Amino acid sequence: MTRFFKALLRWLLILGFSGLLMVAAAIGVAYWLVSPRIPSVDVLKDYHMQVPLRVVTADGKLIATFGETRRIPVSIEQVPDMLKHAVLSAEDADFYTHPGVDWRGVMRAGFHVVASGGNKTQGGSTITQQVARNFFLSPEKLYSRKLIEMFIALRMESALTKDQILELYLNKMFLGHRSYGVAAAAEYYYGKRLDQLTIAQCAAIASTFQLPSAVNPLTNIPRLVTRRNWVLGQMLEHRYINQAQYDEAIHAPDDAAPHEQPIQVDAPYVAEMARLQALDRLGNDALTEGYVIKTTLVSTRQQAAVAAVRDGLAVYDHRHGWRGPEAHEELPPNASDSDYSNLLSSYMDVAGLTPGLVIASSSTEASVFLPDKQVIKLDLKAMDWARPYINENRVGATPTRVDTVLKPGDIIRVIHDDKGAWQLTQIPKAQAALVSLDPENGAIQSLVGGFNFQRSKFNRAVMAARQPGSSFKPFIYSAAFERGYTPASIINDSPIALPDPSQPNGLWTPNNDDDKFAGPMRLREALIESKNLVSVRLLDAIGVRYTRDYVTRFGFPLDALPNNLSMALGTASVSPLSMARGFAVFANGGYLTTPYFIDEIDDRDGKPVYVANPARACADCSERLLQNSPPAPPPANMLTNGVSASSSNAPAPATSVAMAGQTALPADVHNNGAAPPALAPHVIDIRNDYLVTSLMKDVIQSPMGTGYAAKALNRKDLAGKTGSTNDHRDAWFVGFNGDLSTAVWVGFDDFSSLGKGEFGAKAALPIWIDYMGDVLKGLPEKSLPMPPGITTMLINRESGLPTTQGDPDAMQEIFKVEDIDRLHNLATQQQQQNQDQQQTNDIF
Repeated sequence: MTRFFKALLRWLLILGFSGLLMVAAAIGVAYWLVSPRIPSVDVLKDYHMQVPLRVVTADGKLIATFGETRRIPVSIEQVPDMLKHAVLSAEDADFYTHPGVDWRGVMRAGFHVVASGGNKTQGGSTITQQVARNFFLSPEKLYSRKLIEMFIALRMESALTKDQILELYLNKMFLGHRSYGVAAAAEYYYGKRLDQLTIAQCAAIASTFQLPSAVNPLTNIPRLVTRRNWVLGQMLEHRYINQAQYDEAIHAPDDAAPHEQPIQVDAPYVAEMARLQALDRLGNDALTEGYVIKTTLVSTRQQAAVAAVRDGLAVYDHRHGWRGPEAHEELPPNASDSDYSNLLSSYMDVAGLTPGLVIASSSTEASVFLPDKQVIKLDLKAMDWARPYINENRVGATPTRVDTVLKPGDIIRVIHDDKGAWQLTQIPKAQAALVSLDPENGAIQSLVGGFNFQRSKFNRAVMAARQPGSSFKPFIYSAAFERGYTPASIINDSPIALPDPSQPNGLWTPNNDDDKFAGPMRLREALIESKNLVSVRLLDAIGVRYTRDYVTRFGFPLDALPNNLSMALGTASVSPLSMARGFAVFANGGYLTTPYFIDEIDDRDGKPVYVANPARACADCSERLLQNSPPAPPPANMLTNGVSASSSNAPAPATSVAMAGQTALPADVHNNGAAPPALAPHVIDIRNDYLVTSLMKDVIQSPMGTGYAAKALNRKDLAGKTGSTNDHRDAWFVGFNGDLSTAVWVGFDDFSSLGKGEFGAKAALPIWIDYMGDVLKGLPEKSLPMPPGITTMLINRESGLPTTQGDPDAMQEIFKVEDIDRLHNLATQQQQQNQDQQQTNDIF
């Protein structure tokens, strides 16, 4: 018997050893067969996760992120131990002890497949295998794929440390709602950094790895809580937490809620410009390689611009009356809060205007249900502006009953006033744009392309082709001063009729805005009061051809400028950005800079891949002093308006980098270290600049000036010009000081009239005042000092010619020094003519 058992044991050992040899041989053969399909794991040592593109302001505040995934890569050292322990307890408790494959788990899964007749639902993959699958393989359940996965895992364990593998896992895995990796999941579900997570939240995130789309902190919450509690039990069993921590965590509610990455600055139009520039420069990797675009925007200035545009449009909109509710919904009988919420669900907040559903109204008040389920009351005072809109020129009577304005079922908009009280409002139909740039180098400090980006992505600040009206006159005056005219030159403000075959009577008869005529007047007065007929006569005198060529010095392309006298009235096709650029020439001493909005692009490691070196005015730089070249037209490639004279007001294709308008990426110097300053072309004489700026300062300082309202800012360094077009289709104010050149436009996209009396001073200037008052607050005044070659002289305010101190109509005026002798000679000739005329009168 004993001999029998010995023989049996010997055969069992032989069979066992043979079986092991066969298994080893099978594994060897399998490895030989699949080894050509096993990828190298060396790529994991320097693997780059897909990380969205981030766009930030110059002071580092987030404007936007672009990309299909949410991911915030973190190192293993940044992951708290509690979260590591939760993940290990949920997914692979023996991670730090097995060789990459858990053979017991494999056998357990194999027995399950056999027992279930081929059902492959049982798991068995270690964290290492999951990393292998997610980086190199498809998720399909095939035996061959599983075998390759195991071989890759074994290779990974020999090439990488356990911490490196776990770091890849914690950053790579999908955890629901476009969130990849634990840091993105923590931010999205809980609005926290990893080191701020509670034990229960760590367990909840760990519970999401298994079925992230079906079970996560926001989806299938009961099942998530069940899985979370099991993970907590595993953490207790492995002594990662104690009983007290377990008891507290297991009773914690699931407090997850969507937390989009907080946008800190409202600048979606610039964000879209940056996205297009990034794609153009970096290709398809732009949205996945973790680049950070640092724009030139200053967050406080951008926020001021947004507020000024929205407030200004609201004031204009209220001035033209109540157009009625946004929509009307039928209220079901005995409606509940859930019914109200369903009716409101398709109406989103727009630019801070909250949607509301009127659920009751009477003569004295209306009850309005809001998306947060609170019910507010609106009385007559909350809608005293809501006179019925009749047309752009007329509104009805002030409402005397609430129920004549609001009825149950009306969808309306409400907003808090300055005192925190709810007010009735509406989404403006008119649009506006504001762009403000640094005259020194063209860096865009703030840009608003419309009332709300989600409702209209068309960027009016850079793409709109609108007529600038009288805001274009300073360029005409600059051309005239270059031809010998002075601020004291006399031009007749009187009716004029010029041949024009396109008119029914064959004549073009331009008018002043007020249809009045002042007779002979000095050019300073004419610009202050924005006299159209003086500009037409002035342009006629200096010549259209010469003026068109001269005005290109301010960056306008020749084909945007009409080849006729209507150019004097601002019939060119321009964008707000091109106007801010043109006025920046006056602000910086006569240099044409190119607007830009990207200052630097960094890679995911914070290393610059692009650093801008924009051309600067740099009037006092040694390089500029050595250059010492006279003013001249700029290179042809600097003449761009972002739109051509014939372009429509339609948006450019969304994929077109033309959405950046006339902006350009300056030269890249990220590889060159400290680069010498690039110099912007010198395009106008600083004395010419000083004369025109002096006139535009009086547009604000003089009580007769169209921009006189801006004097309320109590600054003497401000200069600017209003602009309005026929039928009040466009309203402008463009102005500057030494720090900023800012253009504001208001109008309708369909070129409808803004309404009678809606001049630039009424519709656009208040926006400019609000913005400039905010961003210049506390800053010292800055404007050009009087340059050499400019002098002052007493003139007679009626004749514009030199006079003496005793003249009761004497006043000071500024001139180029070379004009003084010529003007004295003219005065002498005028005096002699007057004496001769007097003698003639005496004879008769």
